[in-house]
Amino acid sequence: MLQVLYWTWLIPFGQIITYGDIARWMNKPGASRAVGRALHNNPVPVFIPCHRVVGKDGNLTGFSAGLGLKKQLLRLEGHRIE
Repeated sequence: MLQVLYWTWLIPFGQIITYGDIARWMNKPGASRAVGRALHNNPVPVFIPCHRVVGKDGNLTGFSAGLGLKKQLLRLEGHRIE
């Protein structure tokens, strides 16, 4: 889990990546679901920007504080979210 949180912490402001991207960065390309589970348990979402991680098709997926807040955070970073 710490490795997932570390890689997520490195995502720059305004950038969106997928769970699969993080899994590949960790040299575990089949671990997308495990990445999602780890991010669901993110203890400090204010500092570990898991709101910047989306599904492989670009859809917004789960966020511990709710998808409404995830949308707001992404909009603040300049993304057009409908």
